[in-house]
Amino acid sequence: MLSLLAASGGIADPILWSELGLRSYLFEVGSFQLRFYSLAYLIGVMFAYWHLSRMIKSPGAPMAQRHADDLFFYCTLGVILGGRIGYTIFYNPSIWANPLDVLKLWEGGMSFHGGLVGVLIAIAWVSRRGKLSFLRVCDFIAVNVPVGMLLGRLANFVNGELWGRQTDVAWGMVFCDGAPRAGVECATTGMVRHPSQLYQAGLEGLALLIIMMVLFWMTRARYRAGLLVGIFTLGMGIARFVNEFFREPDAQLAEFAAETGLSMGQWLTIPLILIGLIVTIYAVTRKPVGTGNAAPEAA
Repeated sequence: MLSLLAASGGIADPILWSELGLRSYLFEVGSFQLRFYSLAYLIGVMFAYWHLSRMIKSPGAPMAQRHADDLFFYCTLGVILGGRIGYTIFYNPSIWANPLDVLKLWEGGMSFHGGLVGVLIAIAWVSRRGKLSFLRVCDFIAVNVPVGMLLGRLANFVNGELWGRQTDVAWGMVFCDGAPRAGVECATTGMVRHPSQLYQAGLEGLALLIIMMVLFWMTRARYRAGLLVGIFTLGMGIARFVNEFFREPDAQLAEFAAETGLSMGQWLTIPLILIGLIVTIYAVTRKPVGTGNAAPEAA
């Protein structure tokens, strides 16, 4: 157990991540491993499809089941390709030296902002083909995103990656104690750090999930086009901006963060906050949409 140092306020026995008994995979068969990070994506996408199928049965739904089926495919593609390409552009441009490495998803490296762009492109494509309201489809998709964020950040913690900045808080952890672990840099052996993955799972995942579920199922927010996606974007932007103060910047971008005063994640989040605020204001100043069982275009 942790105990506070009486003299300095530091911690006597920080938590050692390596002693938590965690591993990066659920099971392995031969050379195949079902990794928790992959499982997080799979469960997140499957939950989104299941829950969206329930949502569109509610009054005022902007789409039919066939549209949800199309969104399931194209949004999954958008998350994976957009997330990987976004990571390459914003966080690790050196990957472009060998363009085929962009497709090596198993090596890790995904960007939320890139995945967001990929999902928006997918929604735009399905909405145009089905003559649906782009904004209202975004509302219904936004409600489901926090589940994936929650599971993804928990997977980061289980993997012992994307740790936080150095700290002396009582719940600080040592993620890299010198034990060899594939794919993890141990240049900062012994440093006590924020478990920022758990902060992100709590704010960007669980808290936002509760807010979005309550708004959809217990209020009439879904009848104001753009309100749900506006609140999601605003909430995600604020949560990400705050959490970045505790997260260690990517090694290749540490100098950038020191020079600009903000991490790359924070700079990319500022537009999200502004867009979320604008869309939310737009939604609350417009009249609610109809409350029929389905939108005409989804019939």
